Amino acid sequence: MEVKVAKSAGFCFGVKRAVEKVYEQASLAKKTVYTYGPIIHNEEVVADLESKGVQVIQTEKELYNLKEGTIIIRSHGVGRHIYELLKQLKLEYVDATCPFVQKIHRIVERESKNGRHIVIIGDASHPEVEGIKGWCNGNATVLANANEAESFLKQPFKKLCIVSQTTFNYNNFQELVDILCKKRYDKLVLNTICNATEVRQTEAGTIAKEVEAMIVIGGKHSSNTQKLFEICKKECKNTYYIQTLVDLDSDRFRSIRCVGITAGASTPNNIIEEVQKHVRIEF
Repeated sequence: MEVKVAKSAGFCFGVKRAVEKVYEQASLAKKTVYTYGPIIHNEEVVADLESKGVQVIQTEKELYNLKEGTIIIRSHGVGRHIYELLKQLKLEYVDATCPFVQKIHRIVERESKNGRHIVIIGDASHPEVEGIKGWCNGNATVLANANEAESFLKQPFKKLCIVSQTTFNYNNFQELVDILCKKRYDKLVLNTICNATEVRQTEAGTIAKEVEAMIVIGGKHSSNTQKLFEICKKECKNTYYIQTLVDLDSDRFRSIRCVGITAGASTPNNIIEEVQKHVRIEF
């Protein structure tokens, strides 16, 4: 069987940097290490870190209850008020926010101060989007699909600043921007999708067109992996979303001659290599 593995599959710069920071802090073993939310959307990595004593906290209430420890701010970033709370509680923290996400924080903070209403194109419940909203001075609107964009046109806003979640689908971003352009807003449009995301999505779509089956590897809660799956599914109906090799139904690949493999930004290389090796040997 021929196997085509995406060169861009696996950890992106921001995720790799964040994970390394947690392992580094865990190795120091001076204080208990906490991550504010799972460091990445990958259960295997989170479980491994827990085995090394790293604990996950999810809420501000849990922060209030801490007396000591080191808090890791994950690559998704957090709102400004979380930094203020950490300082107020005098808790030590390490900021592992992806620099590309930090750039969006600076943009929305500046442009909202300048009187623009912030429109974030992305998934409202995603922690990155929640963090971006937390840097806006005033309310912000999150749009995820065409229907929401069409409804937004009825709003009386005159000045907009449009940004994107870094892992959003580029084609969907452009579609929503085109809808918003129907109305003569005084608008500032900034494509803040990470370049690595665009490369990953483009490569995944290209490979999916060339193969008989496509395997997309990533955590079940990973937004960027879900978008990769959607892109690949459009190009190759035999596209399968797995978290680890255990999830792979080998019977589906018995008559396949060419398979493609890609993976989300939160997928460790060892999992990608394990799936790749299994496919090459077994089929």
